[in-house]
Amino acid sequence: MAPRRYRVQPEIDQRALAEFRAGIRKRYTDAQILAQLKASAKRLGRSPTMKEFAADPEATVHPQTVIEHFGSWNEAKRAAGLVPRRFATREELLGLLRALGEELGRPPTAKDLDERKGSMPSKSLYWHTFGSLTQALRDAGFDVPVGAERLERALAQGAELAIRLGRLPKFNDWASARGEDPELLTEWQVYRLFDARRGAWSTFQFMIRERLQAAGVAVEADGTLRSRAKRRQA
Repeated sequence: MAPRRYRVQPEIDQRALAEFRAGIRKRYTDAQILAQLKASAKRLGRSPTMKEFAADPEATVHPQTVIEHFGSWNEAKRAAGLVPRRFATREELLGLLRALGEELGRPPTAKDLDERKGSMPSKSLYWHTFGSLTQALRDAGFDVPVGAERLERALAQGAELAIRLGRLPKFNDWASARGEDPELLTEWQVYRLFDARRGAWSTFQFMIRERLQAAGVAVEADGTLRSRAKRRQA
């Protein structure tokens, strides 16, 4: 018969333990910890997980120290102005959109979210949670036209494709590009943005031209983009 084992419970002076823990916490102030979290997020380009923060060679605070100061990892990130990578509720996501809208003075766009990685949730999280960024904006109380997000996406993609082609994209150009890049809207989705009426594609090309010109890219009357070399010679 195997000998019975007894678990030894050491007697700990709870007061001394509390003083010890307080002394350990004093190594870093809350402000220093939050500064390290923000700096790590900036280096990563996103809100860090505990594992990522622990692996960050420039971070000197242990994740457990962060938790001891703030109660939980996500509470620490919220205090730092960072968004938890998981467990964000729908109301938290909507609240962050409203706050950003107040800061900008207009409804936020996907580009605004991309420019605030680490301090705002990703647009993909909004799409996954609400079905689309447009729906999330509506749920947050913003007045967003039905096709606004899709048109903005189409114009951004159209401008990028025009630069690659050296000319405003034709209907067939778009179809070919879509075959190589499934992230592009289909040519028919673009067409329907203009109610599929006669002249829809030329209207789309006109809007791409306006966007390119606003960005300093010259577009000739036939739709070709003027090269930088030619612009310098002119």
